[in-house]
Amino acid sequence: MPLSNGRPHMALPGPSMMPDRVLQAMHRPAPDIYDLDLHDMVASLVPDLRRVARTDGHVAMYICNGHGAWEAALSNTVAPDETVLVPTTGAFGHGWAEMARGLGAEVEIVEHGRTTPIDPDRVCAALAADKGHRIKAVLAVHVDTSSSIRSDIAALRRVLDEVGHPALLMADCIASLGCDAFEMDAWGVDVMITGSQKGLMVPPGMAFVFFNDRAAEVRRAMPRVSRYWDWAARAEPEMFYQYFGGTAPTHHLYGLRAALDMIHEEGMEHVWARHARLARAIWAAGEAWGAEGPFRLNVADPAHRSHAVTAAALGAPDGDRLRAWCRDEAGLVLGIGLGVGDPEDPTNSGYFRFGHMGHVNAHGILGLIGTVETGLTVLDIPHGAGAMDAAVKALTAA
Repeated sequence: MPLSNGRPHMALPGPSMMPDRVLQAMHRPAPDIYDLDLHDMVASLVPDLRRVARTDGHVAMYICNGHGAWEAALSNTVAPDETVLVPTTGAFGHGWAEMARGLGAEVEIVEHGRTTPIDPDRVCAALAADKGHRIKAVLAVHVDTSSSIRSDIAALRRVLDEVGHPALLMADCIASLGCDAFEMDAWGVDVMITGSQKGLMVPPGMAFVFFNDRAAEVRRAMPRVSRYWDWAARAEPEMFYQYFGGTAPTHHLYGLRAALDMIHEEGMEHVWARHARLARAIWAAGEAWGAEGPFRLNVADPAHRSHAVTAAALGAPDGDRLRAWCRDEAGLVLGIGLGVGDPEDPTNSGYFRFGHMGHVNAHGILGLIGTVETGLTVLDIPHGAGAMDAAVKALTAA
């Protein structure tokens, strides 16, 4: 008899679990988009978004997903035939590179595989070899959702400064913002992008591009920028309509207001600490399961693991069997793989991902671990013992 009736637990690495407070804020009739109270509420989002990104810079809001944010960031800074450098650690680094190609940019890839973070020395070598400063921007994914690798973005700024290269440093924080520590200004990031549906705990449909004055200067020198993607009017609108290049996504905005209130009531540093502690519990359980049998975490070094998502493998067909059992029999939804046929790709069949981002707490994570262990047992998949004890120890550690 299935045990899945009741409220499901969404352990996807986005869209993430939405708080009741966010859902309740969105559950209202369509508002008057000319109402000044709505305009004031939207204006109040800007400083609070900056607080999450840790920046005094600018923010442009878009009605789109993360792929739209990729295009928005590129459209404002990189013209056709200009070059971008993309150090990749998973599917989404390659996705941003493909977006750049589609806009006519030349793309130089520094491939890092799917199990190790960006190596600043390899990026340094590529920048040092660019004597003519052809490279307009470095596109770096902070946390690649497919592989769960977290890279050191601040180290890339140090490399750029060391080489004396003028390229913009652009960071994809779609998976990481509001989960993993990120300091836009302190780390010297020129452009950062994120979406609404992960650490910000709002449904998919909004994306944000943060940029500093240096990036704004690059935008001003561009020969042309698409009117829709142009961040200039959105960041400094003369009228409410310009925030979104048209009609505002009103219900998303009410939800975002509630989500930002929750984040800042908890405190940004506490949000980061909660994610880190809960992630360590999942890693401890995974290492216990992997002591016997095929289970393994994709990223060996905990220092390079995301606090928002964890990629793991059992191999085919057991990875898919476990995910299906958790969903159908227990009401736990895990993230699918996102592979392209590479047997070493941790997003392929046999792989799955634990999402632990946004609206997550101890009982949710312990329930996830207990459910996965039940599935491993019911499906007779070999695994080590003691996962729950290891998770509890990780949660209670100072």
